[in-house]
Amino acid sequence: MIENTLMLPKKATIWEVCPRDGFQMERKWIPTEQKIRLIHRFADTGIKHIEVTSFVHPKAIPQLKDAEEVVKSVQDLTDVKFRALIPNVRGAERAIGAGVKKLKLLLSATDSHSLANSNATVKDAQAKLLPIVDLAHKSNIEISGSISVAFGCPFEGKVPVERLLSILEDYRKMGVTEISLADTSGTGDPKLIYDVLGVMKQEFPEFIFSMHLHNTRGMAFANAVAALQQGVTIFDSSAAGLGGCPYAPNAAGNIASEDIVHAFHEMGIETGIDLDKLLEAAKEVKKTIGHDGGSFLLKAGPNSQLHCKPAGQEKLG
Repeated sequence: MIENTLMLPKKATIWEVCPRDGFQMERKWIPTEQKIRLIHRFADTGIKHIEVTSFVHPKAIPQLKDAEEVVKSVQDLTDVKFRALIPNVRGAERAIGAGVKKLKLLLSATDSHSLANSNATVKDAQAKLLPIVDLAHKSNIEISGSISVAFGCPFEGKVPVERLLSILEDYRKMGVTEISLADTSGTGDPKLIYDVLGVMKQEFPEFIFSMHLHNTRGMAFANAVAALQQGVTIFDSSAAGLGGCPYAPNAAGNIASEDIVHAFHEMGIETGIDLDKLLEAAKEVKKTIGHDGGSFLLKAGPNSQLHCKPAGQEKLG
């Protein structure tokens, strides 16, 4: 009899980010109609939250130049909340015009990554977010913040927690209290995740934190468990494990949606997602793209998928 048990939340929310983070790294053009089809496939699995695209300049990420058309073509999915990543005011205007009801701000934890990603220091980049926040409030649009490379920068290494707290304080002054913490380069470890979240939750108890974990060094799920232990219940993931950051050298994809959902279900954590349908959607993503990003379930299948016993075993005993 097991007397001790790991205390974890009973439910978790999954944001499917493949249509944005997963697709943005693909150089081969993915037809718009196929993107729309896959988003519908994700919705059919029971996923209720999808980061549908990013309204960046087409020259920056050509793969997402069809952002308006994609968003307008999935408005029939009325039970799904769509979010778009926004780099600037013009992007916010485009997103709101297309029908996006939730915007996610783009910000880095270090100057080196910020200069590569946004051509501005962290301080200047965060100041430029204010007009986006104002526009969202005036348009009655939800808004959330983010901190990329929060648990380690490929250019500067570990990020001092004091710097993260300073960024959060500036977000608080803006009125933005929902924050996505991204392990963009996959340098985080469970103890770091647990400790940093502990400090953040103590200093900013009113904030809602979510995790955006990349699996560059195979620690994404361990980091997810550490976040669960701190009471975090919102996680980004990408079908087939696709994704990555153009400005993070050697960056790998996000934790695979099918992997994290399978693991959460095995642990008794509900997501409201049909794993079998999600696995089929991930297979279609892999077929469409031509590869996956390291999904374990696409290789091994779920725990429930049993195999035939070895020949002659019935004679044993």
